[in-house]
Amino acid sequence: MDHTARPTAIEVHHPTPLAHLDPHAAPLVPAAPYFEGQPVVWVPDAYGRMVPMPKHLAPPPVPASEPRDLTPLPLLDPVAQRFIGAGIGGGALSAGAGYGIGQALTAAAGFTSGASMWLLILLVVVLRAPARAVGGGSTVNIRKAVIKRNRFYG
Repeated sequence: MDHTARPTAIEVHHPTPLAHLDPHAAPLVPAAPYFEGQPVVWVPDAYGRMVPMPKHLAPPPVPASEPRDLTPLPLLDPVAQRFIGAGIGGGALSAGAGYGIGQALTAAAGFTSGASMWLLILLVVVLRAPARAVGGGSTVNIRKAVIKRNRFYG
């Protein structure tokens, strides 16, 4: 910026008058409403009455919706049903396997203490029994003894 230069006068803008917009200078012409000649449609208002409205201001028509599938849906998704079934079935299988293993272990523990004692007693009884009772042979021994003694006490 040069400080040595002298300031010059500011030029003022003087616009040209707009004579054609001055209401006193121009003759009045009757103006036609804008919506004249525009297509008019009848639309319902808030109270259900039909009122005229310029077509370009009217709301767009509502497009017809596509038909919906109204078949009833299952209560649970089929995949969810399979997961639930697998969970319940797996739980039942695990519970049954655990119960069965427990029963087998209990039976084995009982066999080693009580049942083995009874088997030992049965073995001793069978070995000490006579062979004919065990074998069930067909030999029959009959002994008949007749002893007569006469006594007279008189």
